[in-house]
Amino acid sequence: MAGGWFETVAHAQRRAQRRLPRSVYGALIAGSEKGVTLADNQEAFAHLGLAPHVVGHQAKRDLSTTVMGIPTELPVLISPTGVQAVHPDGEVAVARAAANRGTIMGLSSFASKPVEEVIAANPRTLFQMYWSGTREAMLQRMERARAAGACGLIATLDWSFSNGRDWGSPWIPEKITAKVAARFAPQALRRPGWLLAYLKTRKLPDLTVPNLRPPGGEAPTFFGAYHEWMTTTPPTWEDVAWLREQWDGPFLLKGVTRIDDAKRAADIGVTAVSVSNHGGNNLDTTPAAIRVLPGIAEAVGDQVEVLLDGGVRRGSDVAKALALGARAVMIGRAYLWGLAANGQAGVENVLDLLRSGLDSAVLGLGHSSVTELGAEDLVIPEGFFLRLGDGTARGSGEIADDAPAGAVTG
Repeated sequence: MAGGWFETVAHAQRRAQRRLPRSVYGALIAGSEKGVTLADNQEAFAHLGLAPHVVGHQAKRDLSTTVMGIPTELPVLISPTGVQAVHPDGEVAVARAAANRGTIMGLSSFASKPVEEVIAANPRTLFQMYWSGTREAMLQRMERARAAGACGLIATLDWSFSNGRDWGSPWIPEKITAKVAARFAPQALRRPGWLLAYLKTRKLPDLTVPNLRPPGGEAPTFFGAYHEWMTTTPPTWEDVAWLREQWDGPFLLKGVTRIDDAKRAADIGVTAVSVSNHGGNNLDTTPAAIRVLPGIAEAVGDQVEVLLDGGVRRGSDVAKALALGARAVMIGRAYLWGLAANGQAGVENVLDLLRSGLDSAVLGLGHSSVTELGAEDLVIPEGFFLRLGDGTARGSGEIADDAPAGAVTG
């Protein structure tokens, strides 16, 4: 293994920073404006405590579950990310890692690898789409994913094209030309490991999105696809209902932070919702996903499955999300750090760390299965939770009328 084993996701991130060119690493950090939401996604988990038992630990723990009827050995899914130039094997390496660890792959329509190659590496792949282009184009993309064997569809709708970062945005070219290569060369030469990995393939990143290639046409560039997305009229709930009708399998609506939106999603028949703020890349100062999770789970959890996406870096974070009503979590930056640090083995390393940390939490909390986790396992600060879209937008330390009194502290 080129980079070797690392013991935490934070370690993987430091290694990724040393390995990746500055622009590529900056694209992974991303965030928007001041980065309040980006930071809160992670910090909010640290504000939740665990309440372990001293005796009564279970010798065997079951970490498996199902998500939208799809079995997974770990309640940690790969979130679709439209990030390129991290590693030559890209999403295929991520898919193989997820398959080897028995979990589900989410593939972005903005990914660098074709859906057919990714599903060949991991049949448990969910294909992700934005509301972009014409309905005919979207139907073609869905049909291609269906023909390739995608086992579900993810519709990501939480994006408002917020621009500007206080720490600056990375320089990302439209495509790699001789002039661009010359400008990028100083960055690449400072990261010889990254450069050598691409030189071995005799192919530099082409910054195209093959999954948006029209029939008989060429794959658009990343920014060409982004422009189409930006200039497409935003969808109505009627449009989302139409999209749901076109896909007869598992359907996940990603980007929900409000209770009223979650209820509308349930009404149109989605299989699951992902509580997410796009990794802090959308409207800054949106609350951390974990803060709004319980209200949404309480409101629609008996109708649809609820997932959480945002800020997960440790197995204990997974345990906290499950205790507050999530069926599973999705990870983005965490596996990208692993991919950058050590390719497929690095992604497997990240999944192993999350598995180990989750297992330790389930053990210490006295359970034999992740399905037994609940609010009584947590120490919850007063005012931690936020209920958006239920007419109050109030903060609370309570998640339900029957929550144990000891689970909330001032």
